[in-house]
Amino acid sequence: MSPLWATSVLFFSLFLGSHGRPLYPLPSKQQHKEKKALQTSRPYNIAHRGSNGEIPEETAAAYMRAIEEGADFIESDILATKDGQLICFHDVTLDATTDIAKHAKFANRKRTYEVEGSNMTGYFVGKFSCISSTLFFLQVYLDFTLAELKSLGVKQRFSFRDQQYNGKFSIITFEEFIAIALDANRIVGIYPEIKDPVFINQRVKWANGKKFEDKFVETLQKYGYGGAYMSTEWLKQPVFIQSFAPTSLVYISNLTDSPKIFLIDDFDIRTQDTNQSFWEITSDSYLEYIANFVIGIGPWKDTIVPTKNNYLTTPTDLVDRAHAHNLQVHTYTFRNENSYLHFDFHQDPYAEYDYWIKTIGVDGLFTDFTGSVHQYQEWAQASATNEASALGLLHKLALMISSFEGEE
Repeated sequence: MSPLWATSVLFFSLFLGSHGRPLYPLPSKQQHKEKKALQTSRPYNIAHRGSNGEIPEETAAAYMRAIEEGADFIESDILATKDGQLICFHDVTLDATTDIAKHAKFANRKRTYEVEGSNMTGYFVGKFSCISSTLFFLQVYLDFTLAELKSLGVKQRFSFRDQQYNGKFSIITFEEFIAIALDANRIVGIYPEIKDPVFINQRVKWANGKKFEDKFVETLQKYGYGGAYMSTEWLKQPVFIQSFAPTSLVYISNLTDSPKIFLIDDFDIRTQDTNQSFWEITSDSYLEYIANFVIGIGPWKDTIVPTKNNYLTTPTDLVDRAHAHNLQVHTYTFRNENSYLHFDFHQDPYAEYDYWIKTIGVDGLFTDFTGSVHQYQEWAQASATNEASALGLLHKLALMISSFEGEE
């Protein structure tokens, strides 16, 4: 049995059956005197919701697996519960990635709300207020406390992925997510998103007029996160704060100097807080403006290289223009399944990584398959090193031959 396989077996034996309880003590108890530094010489390998191509998303197991596979950063979406706790969860409803439908005691909690301009029905995460069709203000408490959410099992989002871990792991808190990174035996960055801040700030209330963004930053600062990009402080505990809402990023710029990434959605989706079009927020004037608050952008892949009939078309100039404004580009999302790979890549995810890194020149990749990106980068780096060594040897031989001919 290989050491990696043995580690994986031990890992899953520890986590199976952990459903419904916190998995890690807080604050972190483990101490590592000398941790291997974060690599900063190649595009960042960002574990999108953990290694969720293998294990249900945003669970402790998915993040642990991503770290084991070589992630530079583990990424999460941060939402709030009824009792004001911050959790790692992507959707505002619980239906798609938990076993909520199996819990009869929660059957009366299904509601319909307007979310970003559209009606959505499901089991909502937190405590909300809504406006009825007659415009009378009503209080509706979709009372999913942290304890109630912990009683749910998380399941795989996509039916074509491994289903064996469905229900084995629970939702984790923002603080538990942080602890996983801090407990790693090397420096691993975190990449949390201020998720749906307009929706949450309208419906979730904290004491003393605190906003979602305040609680988010306070949690990071509680665990020592801070410092400008590439500062000594940042390199010890790397973090990127991401959001699709530019007003949230501007707001927290007064709270923390941690680097921020402005996420950019598809061509036809407007910003959730300012109702701006894709074309406005990717204009040179806007990139110049937002560069005062962020160090990079996170665009959807198809807005960088549009597609037609599952083939790539001519790349836009978005990456070049972002770089001209000294903005990094971290693009999303890389998935190994053939249904997500354009025909140009002939069902080869390595060919896709190669194209986006070498041809397009992105600075980070959000991926569901952390191990694949890491293995590609290790291979590419070794290949480049070997090539450089071979060229160096040829150069030395040429000098020797030249010197020999000169003596004659």
